[in-house]
Amino acid sequence: MAQVVETPGGNRLAVEISGAPDGHAVFLLHGTPGALSGPRPRGIFLYRLGIRLVSYNRPGYPGSDRRESRGVADAADDVKAIADHFGIDRFSVIGRSGGAPHALACAAAASLRDRAICVAALSSLAPYDAAGLDWFGGMAESNVEAFQNAECNLGALITALNQHAGQVRNNSQGLLDALWPELVGADKQVIGDMGLRRLIAQTHTEALRESVDGWIDDVIALSSPWKFELSDISVPVLLWHGGEDIFSPISHTLWLHRRIGTSELVVRPGTAHFAAVEILPEVLTWALSKANAGPGLLRTVAGR
Repeated sequence: MAQVVETPGGNRLAVEISGAPDGHAVFLLHGTPGALSGPRPRGIFLYRLGIRLVSYNRPGYPGSDRRESRGVADAADDVKAIADHFGIDRFSVIGRSGGAPHALACAAAASLRDRAICVAALSSLAPYDAAGLDWFGGMAESNVEAFQNAECNLGALITALNQHAGQVRNNSQGLLDALWPELVGADKQVIGDMGLRRLIAQTHTEALRESVDGWIDDVIALSSPWKFELSDISVPVLLWHGGEDIFSPISHTLWLHRRIGTSELVVRPGTAHFAAVEILPEVLTWALSKANAGPGLLRTVAGR
């Protein structure tokens, strides 16, 4: 059951903790749109692995007060507030899709420098102002339109996301149905698993049950400067990406890898965006290995 944590600024955040109560704490930052109830290993798996999984809804999603001007860098303050509230001294951070840049913000934040052990960014975007990167190259048209509207036509973005939210409220799989024509074969295979498809659809339903505020603010944040320096990252970073991803093109993670000196790159051929859901148990094992100062289990398959 979600708990409420109040930040120093007086904003409420919905938080849920599962797994081993005394295990290594790992923050899981959800995608866009997403929610703390998103796909994750069962509690018994987390317990046996020795993981205390901390999930929360970013501001604007259900149970978390909206902060319209929030940026990617602000996630570090939210993670710190939650860690302080529960007395968590050291922890790892994992972000999927839209949550991945927010996880990198935690790696770069001075306020978390002695507390974040390692960070994993799965299917991440690069900064919107990334020098030398064709940011929209190879990206699905629906994402191109959303990010361009966030910059130039906010009214059109709000209208489009409200339409998608209406589809989800009428049919929990409405957003997946809308995305289906754009999906590459690897993603269609993942979404073809009815159990996983149901979990993702339920996450969309939860994320959008109150409003599209969190979704709108995520898109705006991701299409704005991140306001932190990748060069400030000194902890181990795992950059994982599916080789066929069209929602966050692989070029984004390759760009990040060239600029994060502590990063380990894993590119999984034959997979795409939604494979980041399936890979989570392996990534949790990687995070635990870093916390225990042991060797990671994931293999780098592409270099700088």
